[in-house]
Amino acid sequence: MADVTAPGSEQPTLNRVIGPALLLLFVVGDILGTGVYALTGKVANEVGGAVWLPFLLAFVVALLTAFSYLELVTKYPRAAGAALYTHKAFGVHFLTFMVTFAVMCSGLTSASSASKAFAGNFGKAFDLSLGDGFVLTAVALGFITLVGLINFRGVGESVKANVVLTCVELTGLLIVIGVGAWALGGGNGDLSRLTEFNTPPGESVWLSVTAGTALAFFAMVGFEDSVNMAEETRDPVRIFPRVMLTGLCVTGLIYVLVAISAVALVAPADLGSGDTPLLKVVQAGAPGFPLWVFAFITMFAVANSALINMMMASRLLYGMANERVLPKVLGLVHRRRRTPWVGIVFTTLIAFGLIWFADLAALGGTTALLLLCVFTVVNVACLVLRRDRVDHDHFRAPTVIPVLGAIACAFLASPLSGRAGADYRVAGVLLLIGVVLWAITYATNRLVPGAVSRT
Repeated sequence: MADVTAPGSEQPTLNRVIGPALLLLFVVGDILGTGVYALTGKVANEVGGAVWLPFLLAFVVALLTAFSYLELVTKYPRAAGAALYTHKAFGVHFLTFMVTFAVMCSGLTSASSASKAFAGNFGKAFDLSLGDGFVLTAVALGFITLVGLINFRGVGESVKANVVLTCVELTGLLIVIGVGAWALGGGNGDLSRLTEFNTPPGESVWLSVTAGTALAFFAMVGFEDSVNMAEETRDPVRIFPRVMLTGLCVTGLIYVLVAISAVALVAPADLGSGDTPLLKVVQAGAPGFPLWVFAFITMFAVANSALINMMMASRLLYGMANERVLPKVLGLVHRRRRTPWVGIVFTTLIAFGLIWFADLAALGGTTALLLLCVFTVVNVACLVLRRDRVDHDHFRAPTVIPVLGAIACAFLASPLSGRAGADYRVAGVLLLIGVVLWAITYATNRLVPGAVSRT
């Protein structure tokens, strides 16, 4: 492979190998991920039979924020996403660092929890007894190591692996939708549940729906990861708007159809118990379906989530190291593979620690909370950066959309949405760690003249 370097620099550039089709599969695969396979039952616990409504509202909120991302990624087609936009809009090193840290944490916790889920489904798929915690952890660590190696091998290999895994996880969801249509067409199921709300005594329907939406939003995140691949995308200014919006609409439709199939075939109370809600749907609608096949599909679905989130985290570090918000060493690119190898090693080591020491089952809500806070900042940054002119045409969102996006995201991140208090406690601990890391990074950068580009 030819040695391609940035103009006026010996540092090699990232390889632009992602076209519209690969980018679409990246967006769809990242959104589908682990969330819909695990969260459908938990959302049903919040709202009852109207489980489709929180997914629909979460899609609307994600769509509003996607418009802001599209304006910014086509205006600044570089890696680093939300952190870069925050840095340009506000120029406050601390805020930029904390946004970077929050996004990276969300990706790493998602990838680490996906690795543990992979280990559990690995045992089910092969009918193995992996009850020992050490064995499960070893399988998860081995899996995240494989993900790191694929990530290091090259973005072309990574996105090609994503194509295969996305097709597998999409097939699983289409099976659920198909089973639902088949069963309902045969007179089975109960569509009347779709308008039932399971509201606890003393709680309003509105609060149940918003709490369900705050939870369902975790299943809609992922579209923002794609902007971190801007420097590895061919002509990002042209293809990002249609690809991202298409991907969001496709996944939103799939989620609503899966939710309808699920609650029509399985009572909300049953759907909400246990960790395999969609497996219950397949059992109810097609008792003869080989259930081990679904264990494999779920295993590959969570594998895709881990791969994409680890790709995102390493590219985020690379982009912000180039902006001198993080130590420059994190932006080093391997000369032959042309991948951000230091960022890949660093994020993989953090994932090792999370898998080994942390119980990540309760971090789904915290991940969504952190990202909702980030999305609020991005929507505001989109408005602030309207004053910054660039020398090329780019996508421009109607002004009202970032305003509505900021309000909606801030509301879902607030206690008014009915979000569990544990989310704030866990997020507080993570952000406190981020403050400590910021202090270390900032002090280190200040020792080198010009190391902090904007403070």
